[in-house]
Amino acid sequence: MPEKKTSLRGVFVNGILNENPTFRLVLGVCPTLAATTSATNGLGMGLAATFVLVGSNAVISMLRNLIPDKVRIPAFIVVISTFVTIVQMLIQAFVPALYDALGLFIPLIVVNCIILARAEAFAAKNPVIPSAVDGLGMGLGFTAALLLIGSIREILGSGTIFGNAVFGPSFEPMLLVIMAPGGFIVFGLVLGIINAIVNRASARKGAKA
Repeated sequence: MPEKKTSLRGVFVNGILNENPTFRLVLGVCPTLAATTSATNGLGMGLAATFVLVGSNAVISMLRNLIPDKVRIPAFIVVISTFVTIVQMLIQAFVPALYDALGLFIPLIVVNCIILARAEAFAAKNPVIPSAVDGLGMGLGFTAALLLIGSIREILGSGTIFGNAVFGPSFEPMLLVIMAPGGFIVFGLVLGIINAIVNRASARKGAKA
């Protein structure tokens, strides 16, 4: 069966907007809540996941006709874990503070449902370049979501952004925001606001049509 041609621009934008893994598909909620206690942590986790998405998507696409269907999931996990190991070693070597902050959540990228889902749904069915672009779009969409939530939580919970003070000395941080319950609250509010905006825009577009 001939492979369906895809627009690289459409594939890229899809991951950032239409199928944003955090705000539209609601995938990877665990790392989203755990790694967004600050903007730096959110950005670091997002970029690490993007590296793994691009690399694993490209390799899985190259091997898609060689991997037997019965063992495709274990094979995908082997490829993904290889890239996770690479990014873990790079972060540990060059950004040790970020490595200490994220801790166990870096190796847990292996079982991040976003990465395995893109391998199964896209990379295993499409050529290398579109698969890499899909990984880049999804990764940057995930990064943007983590950065947004991490920034909100850091500003409200610590009064800083990327470690720099935002408010004066009279500001009293809302410590609940950087705790687990605060993560759920911020995530839920941002998710609701974004989906309300998207739904309203879709309704207006449908009315004009």
